[in-house]
Amino acid sequence: MSVTQQAEPVLRLVMTEEERALRETVFSLTAAFGPAYYEKANREKRSPVELWSALADGGFLGVHLPEEYGGGGMGLQELTAVLEETGAAGVPLLGLLVSPGIIGTILSRHGTQEQKDKWLRRIADGSMKFSFGLTEPNAGSNSHNLETTAVRQGDTYVVNGQKYYISGVDECDLICLVVRTGRSANGRGELTLLMVDPNAPGLTRQPIETVLEEPEKQFTLFFDNVEVPAENRVGEEGKGLRVAFDGLNPERILSAAVSLGVARYALDKATKYARDRKVWSTPIGAHQAIAHPLAEAKVKYDLARFAMQRAAALYDAGLDAGEASNIAKLAAAEAGVFCLDRAIQTHGGNGVAREYQLANYWFLARLQLIAPVSREMILNFISEHTLNLPRSY
Repeated sequence: MSVTQQAEPVLRLVMTEEERALRETVFSLTAAFGPAYYEKANREKRSPVELWSALADGGFLGVHLPEEYGGGGMGLQELTAVLEETGAAGVPLLGLLVSPGIIGTILSRHGTQEQKDKWLRRIADGSMKFSFGLTEPNAGSNSHNLETTAVRQGDTYVVNGQKYYISGVDECDLICLVVRTGRSANGRGELTLLMVDPNAPGLTRQPIETVLEEPEKQFTLFFDNVEVPAENRVGEEGKGLRVAFDGLNPERILSAAVSLGVARYALDKATKYARDRKVWSTPIGAHQAIAHPLAEAKVKYDLARFAMQRAAALYDAGLDAGEASNIAKLAAAEAGVFCLDRAIQTHGGNGVAREYQLANYWFLARLQLIAPVSREMILNFISEHTLNLPRSY
């Protein structure tokens, strides 16, 4: 469906047989790898390529992409199911959020026929991975303030500048880079999207050491007269922010799916432990001090999941999903942190023992309150655009 088309949103209150089958299949496939595999990949500082290939072989990387380009012809609702189930199986993959999620969606809506044939098919079959280069040291949440520039010289753009906290550059085939190609009359940056070879001359990268136990590494990128073919531009020159937002709303929705996957993983482990663990004569789950926090976690999970489904339904219908996407992202991030925290507390000292595979997900869950958009910027958006309060920034 094009971005200009609109349809009635379909918000499923009861899971269809097709969705149930999709979820069960993805969960079963991912659980066969499981937390031990995820921890091993993190420890070895390598990408979980075996799981990625298995998901690609099953057609799950492109469930939301058009059938004519090798996808499943479904929507973002189905891709959220894939992300949630991988997380619930203990193997949350942020790469699914970026390559199929952001870039696949952008190309579906704004790529040329040639670009779709060349790149979209390979996203769907898993043979290409993409990174997304937006944030900069001086323009974290203010995209209009981007300083990385691209100057058109004949059939080539020449890129100079710096990007910060860019994920998965060491294993991607192309970086979808957001650059400034001009300024509007009011001084705002006119942005453009370019597909850049991560090994292009003049492009260097520096790893950022983090406490995240997650396979994707983070990088600072430096561009020194990096040449990019003009045919690698996605969408119109200077209209890139509009193009990017067709990937950024899905990014928020899919971030919610990651958080909800971690939440469900943690809640499942906590409730099993609370049923089995006995300190005195009864399981610890019989005590309200244990039971009530877990029940509250379940409530938060369900409410956030409903918000995510609503946002995905609006997006799939071609309707404005900005507010709903932000609400879903924040609700799910808070639910993920709450459920994981309650699960750790339920386990007592075992909650921080590696054997129980809980605390190692903490920073990934906590990250979702910061990135891809912070809790504070979401509240700014809702204050201004929904409540019509004066702009505060």
